[in-house]
Amino acid sequence: MDHYDSQNNYMQQEDDWDRDLLLDPAWEKQQRKTFTAWCNSHLRKAGTQIENIDEDFRDGLKLMLLLEVISGERLAKPERGKMRVHKISNVNKALDFIASKGVKLVSIGAEEIVDGNAKMTLGMIWTIILRFAIQDISVEETSAKEGLLLWCQRKTAPYKNVNIQNFHISWKDGLGFCALIHRHRPELIDYGKLRKDDPLTNLNTAFDVAERYLDIPKMLDAEDIVGTARPDEKAIMTYVSSFYHAFSGAQKAETAANRICKVLAVNQENEQLMEDYEKLASDLLEWIRRTIPWLENRAPENTMQAMQQKLEDFRDYRRLHKPPKVQEKCQLEINFNTLQTKLRLSNRPAFMPSEGKMVSDINNAWGGLEQAEKGYEEWMLNEIRRLERLDHLAEKFRQKASIHEAWTDGKEAMLQKKDYETASLSDIKALLKKHEAFESDLAAHQDRVEQIAAIAQELNELDYYDSQTVNARCQRICDQWDNLGALTQQRREALERTEKLLETIDQLYLEYAKRAAPFNNWMEGAMEDLQDTFIVHTIEEIQGLTTAHEQFKATLPEADKERQAILGIQNEISKIMQTYHVNMSGSNPYTSITPQEINNKWDHVRQLVPRRDQALTEEHARQQQNERLRKQFAAQANVIGPWIQTKMQEIGRIAIEMHGTLEDQLNNLRQYEKSIVNYKPKIDQLESDHQQIQEALIFDNKHTNYTMEHIRVGWEQLLTTIARTINEVENQVLTRDAKGISQEQMNEFRNSFSHFDRDHSGRLGPEEFKACLISLGYDIGNDPQGEAEFARIMSIVDPNRLGLVTFQAFIDFMSRETADTDTADQVMASFKILAGDKNYITADELRRELPPDQAEYCIARMAPYLGPDAVPGALDYMSFSTALYGESDL
Repeated sequence: MDHYDSQNNYMQQEDDWDRDLLLDPAWEKQQRKTFTAWCNSHLRKAGTQIENIDEDFRDGLKLMLLLEVISGERLAKPERGKMRVHKISNVNKALDFIASKGVKLVSIGAEEIVDGNAKMTLGMIWTIILRFAIQDISVEETSAKEGLLLWCQRKTAPYKNVNIQNFHISWKDGLGFCALIHRHRPELIDYGKLRKDDPLTNLNTAFDVAERYLDIPKMLDAEDIVGTARPDEKAIMTYVSSFYHAFSGAQKAETAANRICKVLAVNQENEQLMEDYEKLASDLLEWIRRTIPWLENRAPENTMQAMQQKLEDFRDYRRLHKPPKVQEKCQLEINFNTLQTKLRLSNRPAFMPSEGKMVSDINNAWGGLEQAEKGYEEWMLNEIRRLERLDHLAEKFRQKASIHEAWTDGKEAMLQKKDYETASLSDIKALLKKHEAFESDLAAHQDRVEQIAAIAQELNELDYYDSQTVNARCQRICDQWDNLGALTQQRREALERTEKLLETIDQLYLEYAKRAAPFNNWMEGAMEDLQDTFIVHTIEEIQGLTTAHEQFKATLPEADKERQAILGIQNEISKIMQTYHVNMSGSNPYTSITPQEINNKWDHVRQLVPRRDQALTEEHARQQQNERLRKQFAAQANVIGPWIQTKMQEIGRIAIEMHGTLEDQLNNLRQYEKSIVNYKPKIDQLESDHQQIQEALIFDNKHTNYTMEHIRVGWEQLLTTIARTINEVENQVLTRDAKGISQEQMNEFRNSFSHFDRDHSGRLGPEEFKACLISLGYDIGNDPQGEAEFARIMSIVDPNRLGLVTFQAFIDFMSRETADTDTADQVMASFKILAGDKNYITADELRRELPPDQAEYCIARMAPYLGPDAVPGALDYMSFSTALYGESDL
């Protein structure tokens, strides 16, 4: 019984006879009538029939005769005795014959048949019907009950109000039976006049026509079917199977029509794919042509705001405009590979795109786009750094120039005064000392003037947009400085000439002036430094400025002591003048720096210190935030970068080491692709972090070697690689299905290919490929004949002469060598089935056998081949095959 089980799994559910269903009198009545009519349709061939199905099979004689008629085989000689033992022997011979055909009999014994058990008898007859009338039905790789149901669905699909889903209630309205008859013999039934709400008329019409014209006995009563809520499934299946066998001859013609439909559909689909490729390639190349000039524009901007807008436009391009084009480029390659595969499978010439629209042309144009994009981004970042530096230098120039101009204000007038002409000796000496102090102050300001000139020079070198104004101001400062030097020298000479007339000078004033001048200069330098703007890019730089500021604050106590000492000198002067009643002017003759000015500047310095503290603190916080952004980006990039590299390696291994059926591999790859696409939010988050870094003007990151450009390129390559791998497997499925390659053959080809693909690159060199062919049984020797054969094979698998053989090309070659394709013989067989005894096919015959759109397409292709001697509107075999395949294919 194990042997029968392995051969008849599809019948196990039907073999388990459901006795409970026979408890329904309506079903039992339908089965009795249907099974009786079915048996008589075969017994009448032997000149006999039965009247009562559970009585007439009791002696086993007519049962054995029925089996001989439907099987065409002779059974063992029956027993002619009338005794019970003879009847049981005959029935057992019949049951043994049924079992020998691979049928599993469940709980059906010869004694029950001999005793006239109606349930067992009906069950036995149903088992016989299943085995000899239904089991051999096969439609599109489905068989038995499923095959019969699929056949009914396909035949009745074009008919309104017919929806065959089962073998019971779907047939109650009778339209299903009428549709089957009309589909094969439309002249027998006027289907347009049938109504769904008149099932009795529909059923009786179908039964009468089938009995009268199709030699199908009437096995059912219309009243029984309509009056039963759920007609008996086995009765319906038995009756419908008679229709299937009656129309089996028409099935061959339909198969031939399907083969022609398939050829036509492939041609139409390939032509549409060619048009889609040309349009998509043209659109993509036009977009690249328009985009590259924009990326190559290097017109500089004068302001940081304008450059920031350019950077924002570039981000929009990267985020919004480029990703859809990346997808279009990937889809273009997939469509091209799919089209070439389909053309090879249908024995059509390879598709050659228009000039300049090859995949390689698009890849070259895309490479130029990415090169321009990279150069544009680098230029913008350099421009931003330049403008930032220019803004900082310009502000620094304005501050230093303003401080210097404020200091020089009135100095020329002071140096040109003639006050020494009417001064006393002491006044002259005082004027001389004051002039010496001024010279010291002048020398101290020399550095500031040099700094102003150096900043102006740097602004010119960096092409500052307002350099003309800077140069004019710098020139005024330098000219004034030269004039001050000349005036200072002239006044000194005048004072030295007068000095011989002057003797005394107040040393205290002199000491005050000498100490007050550098201290004042120190305070001015301190105020300048405290108000000086700064720019830093790292936390270390701001920490350095903070350390220097702390060191400056540590010098304040000593500076305060110096201030107190200077003020002490002034106090001493006042005390002496008060004590000795010295009659002098109220100001120090040696310096214009008053104690009040020293105190005011000192208070100003004290006020500037906390402001500087706050500025450094805020900058320190900003640099800490920048450092956090760097680490945040690096933490993700250091995970995503290796993840992408790992996935690329895994895809390479998967493409080589895939096991199971191609459908399993395709499902696994699509699941793998889905897992990769699900990683996209992390890429988007990294893009968001990168945007924050650029907005914060952070230009370097010591925490990672990965840039956003690396991640973008890796991600695009990853998506393209998995899509290309899926496309290769899909093409293998197309090749396998079209060429009839078994899964075992496909596995053998893959194992052989992988064995010789030692570098796991997915490609074989010529010597590796030759070794692979030899391992599969090809006789390729090293003699001239073997070399010529191998050269022929290489011209097939490597038409571009790249020296590499892909797995897809290998499969295409093996399928061409081993698979059963649509040959000219098959086309000839299809032509003969459709043409019948004629040697031509008419347009009306094609319109009747093919769907409308494919019939008209085929007729349009036939038109150029109709000669003057041909039957009007008809085509002979050679013209028919040429119209379908072309002159070079058959």
